[in-house]
Amino acid sequence: MEIVTDPTAVRPLAKPKVKLLEDFSKETYLFWYERMLLMRKFEEKASQLYGQQKIKGFCHLYNGQEACIAGAVTALEKEDKYITAYRDHAHPIALGTPPQYIMAELFAKATGISKGKGGSMHMFDKERHLFGGHGIVGGQIPLGVGIAFAEKYKKTTNLCITFMGDGAVRQGAFHEALNLAMLYQLPVIFAIENNGYSMGTSLQRSSNVTELYKLGTAYDMPSESVDGMDVTAVHRAVAKAAQKARKGLPSLLELKTYRYKGHSISDPAKYRTKEEVEAYKQQGPIERVRTAILAKQMADEKDLGLIDQRVKQQVADAVAFADAAAFPQPSATYEDVYAQKDYPFLKS
Repeated sequence: MEIVTDPTAVRPLAKPKVKLLEDFSKETYLFWYERMLLMRKFEEKASQLYGQQKIKGFCHLYNGQEACIAGAVTALEKEDKYITAYRDHAHPIALGTPPQYIMAELFAKATGISKGKGGSMHMFDKERHLFGGHGIVGGQIPLGVGIAFAEKYKKTTNLCITFMGDGAVRQGAFHEALNLAMLYQLPVIFAIENNGYSMGTSLQRSSNVTELYKLGTAYDMPSESVDGMDVTAVHRAVAKAAQKARKGLPSLLELKTYRYKGHSISDPAKYRTKEEVEAYKQQGPIERVRTAILAKQMADEKDLGLIDQRVKQQVADAVAFADAAAFPQPSATYEDVYAQKDYPFLKS
C-alpha cells in the first residue's frame, strides 16, 4: 500500500464560501457529504484499530454527530477559533487537517497532530485555529471565553466557537463562562452537542432543565435549540450567531444530536435500546445530505460512489502513514512544555 505523506496528494473538496441564508449550492452539499463521510469512516476505522490494540487509552467516537461541526465550519470564517471537549477527532477533519496526522496521533506517533503526546482527547491544530480537545469535562468552556476575550482585546473581527457535551453544562465553569461572556460582550458562540446521554445517564435523569438552550436566558443571552442532525440547520444557526458575536453579543446553541456508539469505546451502551439507536440512524446527518443531493440532482450514484472511494483511500492512507511512523524519542518528554526551550527541568 502506498503511504501518502504529502497532505496535497489526496485532494478533498475545498471549503466553499457560503452566505447566511442562501439556498445552498451543489459545491456546499458535496463538501458536507465528503467531509462528514470522512469523519464517519475515520471513526469506524479507529474503532476497528482500537480492537486490534493499535490505539490505546481513552477513545470517544463522533459517529452520528458529524453535522454539528460540519455546519459550523461552513458558517464561519477562516480566522475564527475553535475549542472542544474530548470527542474531538472529527473537528480537525472538518477543518481540513489531513487525516493521516490525526491517525498518527491516535497511534501515539511523533508525526501526530500533537506529536504523539496528546492522544485521542487532545487534538490541536494551530494552523487551522483548533485550540484542542480537552479531557476535563467542561474545562474548555472558560478557555473559549478567554480566547474570545483575546480576540476582542486585539480588536479583530474573529470569534471563538466553544463546543461542549450536554454533561458539561452541570459544571459551575459553564455558568461562570456565560456570565463573563455577556458581561464583557465577547465574540463567542457556545455550542452544546446534546446527544442525550452524559456518559450513560440520560438528560431526563440528570437535569431539571431538559431544554438546555434555556440556560442561556438566565444571562439574557440569545439562545436557540437546533436540529443537530441537519447540517443546513446547524449552518444557519451558527451563521446567525456569528453575526451577533462579531458585534459583541454571545449566543448559546443547543445542537440536538445523537451518538451511535457508546460514550467511549469501552461503553457497551446498554442503557439504550437497539430500536432507539436504529431510529436515529435512519435520520442521520450523512443520510440526509445524500438524499438531498440525489433529490436535487446535484450528483448521481456514480458521482457519490467516487467520493466514497476517495474517502476510503484517504482512511487507508492515514492508517498506513500512522503504522510506518516512529514513536517520539524519550527526550521529547521535555519539549513543548514551556515556551522557554532551555527550562531547567530536574532530571534523574
